[in-house]
Amino acid sequence: MSPTFRHEAHRFWNQLPFFVWLVLLWMMLWGQFTVLAALTGIAIAVFVTKVFHLPTAELSGRLNLWYGLLFIVLFLFEVVRGAITVAWQVVRPKETTAGIIAVPLRTDADLIMTHVAVTSSLIPGSLIVEADRERRILYLHVLGVSDREDAEAQRRHILLWEERIVRAVGSRADLEAVRAASKEVDA
Repeated sequence: MSPTFRHEAHRFWNQLPFFVWLVLLWMMLWGQFTVLAALTGIAIAVFVTKVFHLPTAELSGRLNLWYGLLFIVLFLFEVVRGAITVAWQVVRPKETTAGIIAVPLRTDADLIMTHVAVTSSLIPGSLIVEADRERRILYLHVLGVSDREDAEAQRRHILLWEERIVRAVGSRADLEAVRAASKEVDA
């Protein structure tokens, strides 16, 4: 096999999950899971991927089902807890404090950074206001921050989400980076 063919085959397999996701998204938007919806979804996915040349997102090739399930359960719990906390702060606005915190991530993977940013923003009470890709820093607006201790607790909480995501879908290098950073903090 030629190197070009191998490169294209590798690129195809890396992009296949995103391609399938675009087709499923198209079908969900139309509310139809029919052959016609699938065929038009494929046509739209081909068009989108050819017109908008997005950089290839490298998947780790790793999926830990246990940590994935744990992530989902903890995430759902955190969404409910965050909603209750925000609702309470609406009722008692004088007690509401907020701040912007910077969270330097421990991994270099764009996909992990994206997952952490989306997870953090979906939990009520926090919102990503900026992501510095080059320095790997997420800036979040967070409710319930009144001093440095609160900010540090929120920072640790976001880093815990990063660790959970890495354990579920991160590469071995990401997992090592998180473990090494955790050992430094413990020491």
